[in-house]
Amino acid sequence: MGAKQPYTVLAVDDHPLNLKLIEKALSKEGYQIFSADNGPDARSIALEKLPDLILLDIEMPGENGFDVIQKLKEDATTNAIPVIFLTGVSEVDAKLKGFELGAVDYITKPFHPLEVLARVRIHLKLSIATNSLIQDQAAKLRQVTKAQVAMLPLPEENPHARFGVYYKALQEAGGDFYDILNISDNITGYFVADSSGHDIETSYMTASVKALLAQNCTPVYSPAESMKMINDVLVEILTQGKYLTACYMHINRTTLKLTIINAGHPPVVCLPVKGEPFLIKSDGDVLGIFPDAAFGATHMAVSRGDRFFIYSDGLVESAEDKITWATGADSLLPVYSSLRDVSYDQAPMEMISQLFGNNCCPEDDIVLLCVEV
Repeated sequence: MGAKQPYTVLAVDDHPLNLKLIEKALSKEGYQIFSADNGPDARSIALEKLPDLILLDIEMPGENGFDVIQKLKEDATTNAIPVIFLTGVSEVDAKLKGFELGAVDYITKPFHPLEVLARVRIHLKLSIATNSLIQDQAAKLRQVTKAQVAMLPLPEENPHARFGVYYKALQEAGGDFYDILNISDNITGYFVADSSGHDIETSYMTASVKALLAQNCTPVYSPAESMKMINDVLVEILTQGKYLTACYMHINRTTLKLTIINAGHPPVVCLPVKGEPFLIKSDGDVLGIFPDAAFGATHMAVSRGDRFFIYSDGLVESAEDKITWATGADSLLPVYSSLRDVSYDQAPMEMISQLFGNNCCPEDDIVLLCVEV
């Protein structure tokens, strides 16, 4: 087995004697010490070496300790490193300011080397425990993510449904999901939903809604009846503040009839075999809040080869650019036109590539289905 890597500490002080005392006290106990006598050098070393802990002097010429910690905390690479202030200032306000900026503790100068060692040990233990907890929670969320993704049907598993899909969860517990309902040999249902929140409860909702869809999306019920029954159950089981926007599209490939039930969701886009793409707008209440919810319903005849795009609002919304799906959906119609000669199973990925480039970095979860009649 290789040698165990030592814990690293960055000591920052403009007095060489203090740096020497810290290095001597900690290095003999097995710590590796990095030193800096000014703020810019300290930040550079922190970014390059990523020490386990920083001992930071407040009073330094030029960039003082308050400036340094503020910049460290603003940088995602260094903001989790625990910082202990070294201060000769006795005023409470100065100490409080240090804590407000993110320091975990302070040591008053002149300091005793054993006190420095004790406080370093304490805060490294706390940091180790916190990081372990974070890693444990992240591992559990990754398991949730895998389970959630495993419940999503794939095009190759449902060739008769004639669809392509792009799915990306922004966080471990995604709020968007979709399902394909094989109602009969010639009737298929397509469901896309966006849940409020991105926590573990949200991901568990995927399994619950999937079960409700399987129970209620059958030849016995019309699409509107199916959504009403699902809503009635969700009203009973969802906690306060939880809800779903959803779109349920029902295609009968024998009669060539299509029904869309909209529950507060972005409009479906139709790309007909002949003609320009257009939005199918229909207002409706969200799922899971109102017992007497009213959903938007659209019924239309379709032709073989017509395509329909169902998506979540992450495709069109941008908080940074102040674009909502209500205003952003129309602007994408030319993009749908460009997909006419792309196979339906590749169309979602091609659209994402056109909108976001090869390195997709959306601001929210995205589901995009392309369905061909």
